[in-house]
Amino acid sequence: MTKSELIQRLAERNPHLYLRDVEKIVDTVFEEITTALAEGNRVELRGFGAFSVKERDARMGRNPRTGESVFVEAKRLPFFKTGKALRDRLNGEG
Repeated sequence: MTKSELIQRLAERNPHLYLRDVEKIVDTVFEEITTALAEGNRVELRGFGAFSVKERDARMGRNPRTGESVFVEAKRLPFFKTGKALRDRLNGEG
């Protein structure tokens, strides 16, 4: 599902809201999650899952094409862990 499909589906389920308002709501939710992660915070959506940031240390890597060693800088990566309710539903248990 794309962001525009999500907006469309929410608008269909909530006919009392204008499409532009639904779009603002979705944008705001995504922006708040992004801002929280950028600040190093964790975002938990009960029953769905939790977004967090993982720190990766600098290391020596290898170019798979040439086999040459290359330096890989430290970085922060987003991480998502599914909630129990979502896992159960995906596995037909819910």
